[in-house]
Amino acid sequence: MTTTLVTGIAELATLDPALARELGAGASPARPTHEPTPDVTRLGLVHDVALVVEDGVIAWIGPASQAPDADQRLDLDGRAVIPGFVDSHTHLVFAGDRAGEFAARMAGTAYDGGGIASTVAATRAATDEQLRALLARRVAEARAQGTTTLEIKSGYGLTVADELRALRLAREVTPHTTFLGAHVVPREFASDRTAYVELVTGPMLAAVTAEGEAGRPAYLDVFCEPHSPHAFTQEEARTILLAGRAAGLGLRVHGNQLGPGPGVLLACELGAASVDHCTYLSDADVDALAATGTVATLLPGVEFSTRAPYPDARRLLDAGVRVALASDCNPGTCYSSSMPFVVALAVRELRMTPAEALYAVTAGSGASLGLDVRVAVGEPVSLAVLDAPSYLHLAYRPGVPIASALEMG
Repeated sequence: MTTTLVTGIAELATLDPALARELGAGASPARPTHEPTPDVTRLGLVHDVALVVEDGVIAWIGPASQAPDADQRLDLDGRAVIPGFVDSHTHLVFAGDRAGEFAARMAGTAYDGGGIASTVAATRAATDEQLRALLARRVAEARAQGTTTLEIKSGYGLTVADELRALRLAREVTPHTTFLGAHVVPREFASDRTAYVELVTGPMLAAVTAEGEAGRPAYLDVFCEPHSPHAFTQEEARTILLAGRAAGLGLRVHGNQLGPGPGVLLACELGAASVDHCTYLSDADVDALAATGTVATLLPGVEFSTRAPYPDARRLLDAGVRVALASDCNPGTCYSSSMPFVVALAVRELRMTPAEALYAVTAGSGASLGLDVRVAVGEPVSLAVLDAPSYLHLAYRPGVPIASALEMG
């Protein structure tokens, strides 16, 4: 077994206030900031600490002055360390691009979900090898920007075989996969939506959840959006979600993106792990999120890329809703895998503090996937290094590539 001492850490965000207090006896506490104290305290910040990693697992955390010997040493030379970003909403298995659609939106064309059909056509036409290579490049791009955990959805196949293929490919790079056969109604079913709902809840769901299926997903998702003619109505979404729950899948919902709608309340009613977008919310929506604990996953890269209004994160946080942030990396409405960009948008446009934004892209997003994200002994190394002395630089230096996943080899 090989051990590595990681030292030269200017600041460590443990996400564990109790551990931070324990380490504070021999390490330096966090430097003062102008942020509200509860936000910063929740990050569990400490200085002058070191880590020992043994075969990919954290074996020791403590004051740098008390660090034990190790087989090798990695000196970070005054950089900050944070938990790796958890990107809990991505659509990375696809071919083609929609740059022209983006240009049209910037010229004033409204988004309604119709462009998904062009990605479906390109993805169906691609070979497994082409899709695998494209996926590998996107995963590497995300890791280069500090993302260590990815959720990946299907949804650009919309046939039994193509949805199975997308999930198998996604499962090769992450255990956090989501079946999104209910992304939109494909063109060939435009005149018979009921038949497509029956396909999703019948043969398609049965195939992706078959015993021993290599691509078996953890979740089922649905795009519930009455303001898009291509997405699913409340009753269609309910039928699909209930079928997914009966098949043993956790639930996620695309909801309330293009206007007020039933997606949030439906997600909360059925016990979904997360409802994503949450751009247009009523008081009842906010109350339901706070009462049920369903995570509100905000995707500000989408609003940036569609010139839509940003969600009101401040309203959600003040109501006690658990908030996550994710990229929604996809070819249509946000072709960016940069979680630092998401943090900067959250601070600038969603009125989140830097501490709230960091918590949302780590612990908040992790919670939506059933993960307890924190830096702890016995946990696998899933960390990001910032080429800066503090997490504050994520929002302070937007567009600068300061974050990357910590590589031990």
